[in-house]
Amino acid sequence: MVIDRTGLAEFLRRRRESLQPEDVGLPRGRRRRTSGLRREEVAALCHMSADYYARLERERGPQPSESMIAAIAQGLHLSLDERDHLFRLAGHNPPARGATGEHIGPGLLRIFDRLHDTPAEIVTELGETLRQTPLGVALTGDLTAYSGPARSIGYRWFTDPATRQLYDPADHPFLTRMFASGLREVLTRRGPGSRAAHLADLLLARSDEFREVWNDHEVGIRPREVKHFVHPELGAVELTCQTLLDPGQSHALLVYTAIPGSESYEKLQLLSVIGTQTLGTA
Repeated sequence: MVIDRTGLAEFLRRRRESLQPEDVGLPRGRRRRTSGLRREEVAALCHMSADYYARLERERGPQPSESMIAAIAQGLHLSLDERDHLFRLAGHNPPARGATGEHIGPGLLRIFDRLHDTPAEIVTELGETLRQTPLGVALTGDLTAYSGPARSIGYRWFTDPATRQLYDPADHPFLTRMFASGLREVLTRRGPGSRAAHLADLLLARSDEFREVWNDHEVGIRPREVKHFVHPELGAVELTCQTLLDPGQSHALLVYTAIPGSESYEKLQLLSVIGTQTLGTA
């Protein structure tokens, strides 16, 4: 496929101009003369330089890579149809949709962008964290930093002891069964050649504990609404998890809240102040 520089530039410009700061979780500010977002704002949302993005809108520069186009599609909050159109304009075939896709739908992103004061994350059906709010990072660490199989919390549960330190030991036996059950259900749904099947094979080769619980063939073990986290500085934190599903991309938005007036509520307030700092350096 050949890049359509004029079509790409016009499409990017129109999409940028159609977005308002509030649409993407940015403050409007007092001296805004631009209709829509500024190029610098879009570049920041896409994790690229403002100069690189500006050249695309001016029909200049090298052909953007697929990863660059994916970042732009996410930064501009494009729908799947718009994302596919952008890929074709840039001279690439669109990525697959559905279970293996990591493009977050604009509706889910709009909700996520407004969750400044609560821990929240967007995850795939394999428990791979795609986005976290700052308070979510402060609660559990940056879960988006993992790569390869370790992106899946179910994989980390059986291979990385540090993962279990984030959760109340009393919940560990249940979580062990839940992660195995969830992976089995995804594997059955997606088939033997799926990423879920690959994770299961890796875990069967690496973890005696996984092999034991996997052989029980349990399914239907659902996450509990109340989560018991163990924060390294604040200690035990009890949070209620609400889930919003996007069936088109098999993504889930998880929002963690505490009962007002509870000890965990007070700890969340403190966490919002200290962020990712330790109490000793706050």
